[in-house]
Amino acid sequence: MFTFTTLASSSLGNTALVSCGDTHILLDAGISAKRITAGLAELGVMPHQLSAILLTHEHSDHVSGLRVLTKKAGAPIYATRPTCQEWYRKNRCDQVKDLFQPIEPGDGVQLGPLWAESFPTPHDAAGSVGWSIAGEGGRMVLCTDLGHVTDQVRRAAAGCDLLVCETNHDEDWVRTGPYPYYLKQRILGDYGHLSNEAGAELAAFAVESGTRAVILAHLSQTNNTPVRAYEAVSLRLRAMDCDPERDISLTVAPRDTVGTTWSSKEVSVC
Repeated sequence: MFTFTTLASSSLGNTALVSCGDTHILLDAGISAKRITAGLAELGVMPHQLSAILLTHEHSDHVSGLRVLTKKAGAPIYATRPTCQEWYRKNRCDQVKDLFQPIEPGDGVQLGPLWAESFPTPHDAAGSVGWSIAGEGGRMVLCTDLGHVTDQVRRAAAGCDLLVCETNHDEDWVRTGPYPYYLKQRILGDYGHLSNEAGAELAAFAVESGTRAVILAHLSQTNNTPVRAYEAVSLRLRAMDCDPERDISLTVAPRDTVGTTWSSKEVSVC
C-alpha cells in the first residue's frame, strides 16, 4: 500500500508526499521549507526521512523551498537536466547541485518498492515533466503545469488509479480579469496551464480508461475557485454517465493546507 497527500497546491505553491513503508518521496518543493516541514510532521515524516525529491520544473511555485529544505533533508533530487541547470543558474547553491540526479524525460527510477517514471509536459519551463508513481497495487499520476494535453500525457494518465489533474483557471475569468495582456496570453497558451474545461476533458479520458480517483490541483488564486473547478469537472463526468459522488472519488486539493490522503488500498474497493 502507498499513499499520496498534497501539502499545498495552487498557483502560489505546490508540494506533495508519496509514502510506502519507509520510502517517502516529495513531489516538488514550492512552499517554504518551514511549511514543508510542518506538513510532513502532520503526516508523521521528518525531512531527513525523505528518500527522494522529484521535481516537475524550476518555476518558483515548485522549487522555492528546495534550497533550505536540503539542509535538513539531504535526499537525492531527480529532475531533467535542463531543470537542474536552470535551477543552479538562478540559485548558485553547490549543496543542492551535488544532490541533483539529472534524468531525461521518460526516464524512471526505483525508489524502494515504488517505481517513479517521468513524462514530458508542454509548459514554458526548462525540461518540464509530470510523474507517474507505481507500486504496492496502485499507480498515481501527477499531471499539472501543461498548456495542452499531449499523447504522452494521455499515455501516462491512461488506466492510472489516481490522477492529480490540473484545473488552473476559468478561461472567461482570465480574459476579463486584472492580469496584464502578456500574462493572460501565457496562461491561455499551449505552454501555460489547463483550464477547468481542459482539465475536465483529461479527467474524463482517465476515468473512461479506468481511473477511480481524481484530485483537482494547481488552482489559480485569482482566476478560479474550488467550487468552480469541481462543478466543471463534475458536469463533464455526468455527461458520460459517471456520477462523481458515487462512481469515483472527485476532490479538490486545498491551496495551502495538507489535503486528504489517498491510499492504494482504495483501489481494491473500487
